[in-house]
Amino acid sequence: MSTAAKPLEHSQVLLIDDDPHLRQALSQTLDLAGFKVSSLADARGLAERIGADWPGVVVSDIRMPGIDGLQLLEQLHQQDPQLPVILITGHGDVPMAVQAMRAGAFDFLEKPFPSDDLLASVRRALAMRQLQLENRSLRLALADRQQLSARLLGQSPAMQRLREQLGALAAIDTDVLILGETGAGKEVVARALHDHSSRRNGPFVAINAGALAESVVESELFGHEAGAFTGAQKRRIGKFEFANGGTLFLDEIESMSLDVQVKLLRLLQERVVERMGGNQLIPLDIRIIAASKEDLRGAADQGRFRADLYYRLNVTPLRIPPLRERGEDALLLFQHYAEAASSRHGLSARELPPALRAEMLRHSWPGNVRELQNAAQRFALGLELGLEQPLGQPTLALGNLSGGLSQQVDAFERAMIAAELARPHNSLRSLAEALGVPRKTLHDKLRKHGLSLSDDTLDDVD
Repeated sequence: MSTAAKPLEHSQVLLIDDDPHLRQALSQTLDLAGFKVSSLADARGLAERIGADWPGVVVSDIRMPGIDGLQLLEQLHQQDPQLPVILITGHGDVPMAVQAMRAGAFDFLEKPFPSDDLLASVRRALAMRQLQLENRSLRLALADRQQLSARLLGQSPAMQRLREQLGALAAIDTDVLILGETGAGKEVVARALHDHSSRRNGPFVAINAGALAESVVESELFGHEAGAFTGAQKRRIGKFEFANGGTLFLDEIESMSLDVQVKLLRLLQERVVERMGGNQLIPLDIRIIAASKEDLRGAADQGRFRADLYYRLNVTPLRIPPLRERGEDALLLFQHYAEAASSRHGLSARELPPALRAEMLRHSWPGNVRELQNAAQRFALGLELGLEQPLGQPTLALGNLSGGLSQQVDAFERAMIAAELARPHNSLRSLAEALGVPRKTLHDKLRKHGLSLSDDTLDDVD
């Protein structure tokens, strides 16, 4: 029985022969051996129907009207040079066999041939094809990981886990919730998800819900028809509709009003959008990546965020680690952004002084990667870094980092002690413990650098 009706993508073997009786006999032989077979009477237009990663084997007669087997082999190998093609003929001779093998044929069978010879050749070809595709997949995965490593810099365990999770989620066409502090790089991660997904050729639309005025947020997101409200003179396509076929990144989702959250929940569930003032439901083929810097579960418990929307979004959460949890990644990132800024401004790259390297590791980076990037830009321009501190914590003044090693060490030591002095301590003992030195050593260093505590604390010296 002919299997010509089977879609090619579901076939393991594609058989082409213009002899209907032989084609039926070979199809039955392959089918009884457990292969999924599609059979065709001629090869015209076939090359365009087979993609580069088609997981099957082609078995083709050589002498056929229209396009012969050798021409088909050439066309197929233009799309995928590794595709196994087994050629058969009733007019075989040595020169034709040599020509076929030189052209890249996997095997050459001369009619009449035993069925076992065909089955053995097909099995070998399929095994080779599977190995080829597995190797391609591994190479693509490696290339993706290398691209992710270049875009999401860092060697800390936290960043390695993030890249692994991102690589897995990029291959799954599901909505994602990104959680991360301000400046952690949520949009960078969202773009990486889009660029490594099957939607990479579609639009990527980013919108910050927190930056939209309440009066325009619905129109911006869902669009409106002409006359929907005062001033709506013509139809406007909303961001969701504009992102159709691609990805929409919705940052600061926690800032959306409860009314807009209801509409977003409906859109997520039904995959349709209705413009303001309209009655038409517009189907959407879209991936939504939402992001928040807040604890949405806590916001839901407080009634500021819909619980049903939280649970709908929280199916595939992706947490971006803050910079303070990434160890020496801060040095890698700082050097990268400083060199990029130097190149952009036509300046020579500056070496990172030891004292500043130590401060990079000690600093808590409340502004995360965005703060570090700004500091690296200022460093490249020779300006003060102006590192931020969380509210209630003093800024560590590094002063002049020029000079020899001993001067830089002294400057850094003084800066560390001065910063710790500004924090609340009820005794010299607690200050010494915070700095990790004996109290007598600390007392000497205070005098060396011209620093002092209050009189009642200074009395607490052994």
